[in-house]
Amino acid sequence: MITWTLAQGLPVDETLSTYSDLAFRTAFGIYALALVASLIYYAGFRVPKVSHQQLVAAGQGAAAGGSGTVGRSDVGLTESRSLTDTGDENRASEGNVRWARIAQLFIVVAFLFHAGSMVTRGLATDRFPFGNMYEFILGTTLLAVGAGLVLLRKPALQTAWPFVLLPVLVLLFFGGTHLYSEAAPVVPALRSYWLPIHVTIISLGSGILLIPGVVSIMYLIRVWQPQGEERGWGARLARPLPAAETLDRLAYRATVIGFPIFGVGILLGAVWAESAWGRFWGWDPKETVSFISWVLYAGYLHARATSGWGPKKAAWINIAGFAVLVFNLFFINIVVSGLHSYAGLN
Repeated sequence: MITWTLAQGLPVDETLSTYSDLAFRTAFGIYALALVASLIYYAGFRVPKVSHQQLVAAGQGAAAGGSGTVGRSDVGLTESRSLTDTGDENRASEGNVRWARIAQLFIVVAFLFHAGSMVTRGLATDRFPFGNMYEFILGTTLLAVGAGLVLLRKPALQTAWPFVLLPVLVLLFFGGTHLYSEAAPVVPALRSYWLPIHVTIISLGSGILLIPGVVSIMYLIRVWQPQGEERGWGARLARPLPAAETLDRLAYRATVIGFPIFGVGILLGAVWAESAWGRFWGWDPKETVSFISWVLYAGYLHARATSGWGPKKAAWINIAGFAVLVFNLFFINIVVSGLHSYAGLN
């Protein structure tokens, strides 16, 4: 059924809008099941004792080879290197792999319903589905899960999914309850070809940067509880986590990808602002906080590449950038009055 809004005289397909809402609820439910499955895998994860024995045996083989056995040192070193380089993968394979696969399947299915919700929302309103806060959260979390499916595909990183799915579910719950808007045409200021360009790139950058944000938190937990030396109440939380070096590397690489995309989104927003308001930059609250988050991420990349800072201090900067990003998403759009306020709710 197609209805017409009185304010703009534009069509809204109520049937497709209903399908979009149904797909959203289905995706949310399946994401919740994926979280449960990933938590079961996480809780059942066990570090095998044989890995250490194999590493010692490889070292002994290397020592024996060095004392005169032809070719034995090369074999021992190869074994030792392979055990070191693939240690995370070997540890991950010892967990309850079935639950990890179930969680991965749920995530993929939920991702497809999530994408379907976005597509049908756009078709229902005959516009790009980024016109309000509900749709923006829907798109950003979709891209965040997509980034997770790419960046966390290795078996060693499957234990990271509870840390990713939890904020995704919180964002979707808040967006689907407090920020939900009925499918409707956007306000006149957003009827521009810049909407799909600027907002999509910003959402993609923000979605990707969600991954290094949570990974940096995991890294600090791992540093607090070194691998193989877990003690106290935090041991169970930290034991399934990959090595600190693996998490630090993942956070850095993901930020290297997301940071320039987010920066391009800000620049294109300035171009749109010039055409819409006659100036590239006016220190609007959203512009200002976006710039602050960009500076923090630039600081993280600089600190990560500078030997004097170290990865631990850099991780704190990365988390600060992520916190400002979330603050900009909610507080600035909803509470603070500015030129971007119309993008908050219909």
